[in-house]
Amino acid sequence: MRRYLVPWRFEECRIYSTGVLVLGSGIAGLYTALKASEYFEVTVLTKKGIPESNTKHAQGGIAVALDQEDSPSLHYEDTLYAGAGLCESDSVRALVEDGPLRVEELIRMGAHFDRKNGKLAFTQEAAHSRRRVLHANGDATGEEIERTLVAQALGEERILVKEEQFLLDLLKNSKGEVIGALSLNGLTQEPEIYLAQAVVLATGGLGQLYCYTTNPEVATGDGIAAAYRAGAQLMDMEFVQFHPTALFIPGAPRFLISEAVRGEGAHLLNAQGERFMQDVPGKELAPRDVVARGIWREQAKGEVTLDFRPIGLAKVPRRFPMIYQTCLDYGINVLEERLPVAPAAHYMMGGVRTDERGRTSLTNLYASGECACNGVHGANRLASNSLLDGLVFGGRIVEDIVNTVRAKGSSNPQPRDIYAENDEKPPKAGQEQSPLKREELQELMWEYVGIIREEEGLKKAIKLIGSWDSAFIPEKEIPQLELKNLLTTGYCVARAALAREESRGGHYRSDYPEINTKDLKHSIQARGTDNVCTIPVSRVD
Repeated sequence: MRRYLVPWRFEECRIYSTGVLVLGSGIAGLYTALKASEYFEVTVLTKKGIPESNTKHAQGGIAVALDQEDSPSLHYEDTLYAGAGLCESDSVRALVEDGPLRVEELIRMGAHFDRKNGKLAFTQEAAHSRRRVLHANGDATGEEIERTLVAQALGEERILVKEEQFLLDLLKNSKGEVIGALSLNGLTQEPEIYLAQAVVLATGGLGQLYCYTTNPEVATGDGIAAAYRAGAQLMDMEFVQFHPTALFIPGAPRFLISEAVRGEGAHLLNAQGERFMQDVPGKELAPRDVVARGIWREQAKGEVTLDFRPIGLAKVPRRFPMIYQTCLDYGINVLEERLPVAPAAHYMMGGVRTDERGRTSLTNLYASGECACNGVHGANRLASNSLLDGLVFGGRIVEDIVNTVRAKGSSNPQPRDIYAENDEKPPKAGQEQSPLKREELQELMWEYVGIIREEEGLKKAIKLIGSWDSAFIPEKEIPQLELKNLLTTGYCVARAALAREESRGGHYRSDYPEINTKDLKHSIQARGTDNVCTIPVSRVD
């Protein structure tokens, strides 16, 4: 594998300097930037416009133990249960204990969550033992949070936001410490260098690996791939969460139908109009992997639909206005007829390996949000924990950066500090470009590295992706750069899935259908070897 996504020359790059460099503008990136701006000058680079991220598309809400009937300890237990044995207890404790303070801070920033009789309104979602999910404008929670953070960030004079910046690679010094990033300016098509005392990856997930996904087009795993090329460890890449209920109408995108719809009482029905989850613990509100596989199996027999009517006809347009209107736009009135649904790739539980402070295996590099893997989600993320994840660990990252910078007494790195590592296999002059299309990779991943996996299919996927990757030399065009990153991350997902010979959480092997209760381990991958290593889960309870 080449060290850099595309060849570059130092003298061709404009160079900028900042205290903290944040890559990404979702909840993890913007909250981290806001907290860091209390101590440093901050630059935020974002791939498209500042509001465009997975955060904006989050519907259901943000899980937090703020209700009188709830507690962080109950939230902790629910998270561990959903995570199927692979949660790191220190990370989960940080999530549930710091969560209330972070959400209260978000409210003080101006986020307006729905209320009932003057009090915060909570809803129920899958695998939660309490109603603890806050929501905004019915089913537009992420949009409200993103609105709040964007307004705060743009109003902070110590934060510089630069849009249309595509992350190419991370830059290191001769000691192997990360000192900045190389980006492609989408407006000028020129590479730019950003140097910083600390770099925070908050680039989101990789849902575009699959032909059916709830993720926006920007979710192409760029940060995970860049970290991997730089030598950072990846963890638990086999664990991709497939949301059980996405709109399933020919020609329509897989629009997310929030977990909260089932939390408010909607029923899943098979082709015969029967509730097929009745005998499963939790029924429609079982963990996501369980519900997704249940729907997958029923679809082999016929259409699966979601019946909104048990929620109450008057309540649906008020509680789920965006979902209700979107379904109308596609010709279905959920007040009168059942909605066809199917699973779709939704969230990456794995990612760049970090500790409970967001520190990666590379000095000065941090990661937060969906691109990071700190063990908080285990093998299957508890519904609505993702937004809270970005808040909590963004805050903890800044605390660590402040302590580290003060201890070192360090200053911003200089251009002379950049160590341009040589590529092992530079592209040959005149090498013919591969005709590979993104759709080919997406269909391969869906078929062989999707909801149900087995050895033969995984080996086929690994072989094909490896050959495609070797032949594909991208130009400095964003669709090609994204495809190269998807090949890198897809290869890592498939390799990790082949190595885990058990079924656990979001990873299901039809040839190894049982869970291995004696060997709780995380998968680890690093550039330079095809081996997937393991480390034990450190939780002790």
